[in-house]
Amino acid sequence: MKKNLIRKIIGGLSLTSAMFVFQACYGTPQDIGLDLLIEGQVKSKASGLPIKGIKVTVAENLQYEYTNEEGKFSFYTEMLEGLTLQFQDIDSTQNGLYIGKDTVLTDLSKNIYLDIALEEK
Repeated sequence: MKKNLIRKIIGGLSLTSAMFVFQACYGTPQDIGLDLLIEGQVKSKASGLPIKGIKVTVAENLQYEYTNEEGKFSFYTEMLEGLTLQFQDIDSTQNGLYIGKDTVLTDLSKNIYLDIALEEK
């Protein structure tokens, strides 16, 4: 009797652990129709080359993402009346120094793709 109880407890903990790992690895599904996909690419205005390491922030909820090697970013955020995206060069030693830029998005009826050009200081 005691052995069966211990087996059930260990089995339950194993199942709970497996579910936790799955959740941590794959995340929660996006709320269909309630979340907005914002993606785009940040390039240098002078050279047209992509800029890595630019911090893209949603000002309303402080959610942020960094651009990758190709200057691209992508994230889901909650759909609001209007969103302000801030583009900031955090690490000026890696890719030069760029002037920050704010972009206000008003038409949030569908997913958004942005091409952003930043000027060098």
